[in-house]
Amino acid sequence: MNMLLHGIGDADGKSLITEGDALAEQPKQHASLVLANPPFGKKSAITIVGTDGKADKQDISYDRDDFRATTTNKQLNFLQHIMSLMEMNGRAAVVLPDNVLFEGGAGEKIRRRLLEDFDLHTILRLPTGIFYAGGVKANVLFFEKKPPRSGGAHNTAKLWVYDFRTAKHFTLKQHPLTRAALEEFVEAYLPGKSRSERVETERFKCFDYDELIARDKVNLDITWMKDPALDDADSLLPPEVIAQEIVEDLQAALSEFAAIAEALGGEISADTDEIQPGEGA
Repeated sequence: MNMLLHGIGDADGKSLITEGDALAEQPKQHASLVLANPPFGKKSAITIVGTDGKADKQDISYDRDDFRATTTNKQLNFLQHIMSLMEMNGRAAVVLPDNVLFEGGAGEKIRRRLLEDFDLHTILRLPTGIFYAGGVKANVLFFEKKPPRSGGAHNTAKLWVYDFRTAKHFTLKQHPLTRAALEEFVEAYLPGKSRSERVETERFKCFDYDELIARDKVNLDITWMKDPALDDADSLLPPEVIAQEIVEDLQAALSEFAAIAEALGGEISADTDEIQPGEGA
């Protein structure tokens, strides 16, 4: 229905949706353009209910030769899947949470591959609450798949980061995000033009490959702006916005603690959101 409402497909035609686990196997075909907002969640798991009515969660593991790193982080796995899905010189724009930009281990391996084998040219840092659950900060990664360069040279020369987060506050009712709010980013992005014509601004900064690869764990969670409301009492946000941001921060913290508890063997009650001790606790 969502696709039909956006003019994609025909209500009386063949369904464009394939039901199944997209991560279960390598793509059977490749795409020149990928636009994606992968599912949110730290772990990949299925819930099994036995005849006794008790539920048990088991991790899903994927045997993918095209995956360079093994992880239970869904976003990292979907990012790897999209990288495999793209045809040569294909383009992608993918919504991903902040942890994909700074998480170590598998996250670092995937970011290195993204910089070396692909042209990761733009990151749009989004305000809190635009995608995913409350308090989760997200970004849009724009990258292209490029042929290997001679001598093993990297394909990402420059990464442009647009900070659409600092001092930007939106709400669902009083101040919703509109297309007009993104106009400055679109103008700075220069769609259809050479990226060599881009110009740095207060919100739009460029970073060379050498700067990126030298960062600890290839951390791409890059910030440089400071919210004026933190220094100027006259710039303080309305009380309802401040209250909403506190709620979102608490929700984000609770989600992180829940993920830690689950990893340690605890269980989350679906009815109460309370953390129950696991067998090993």
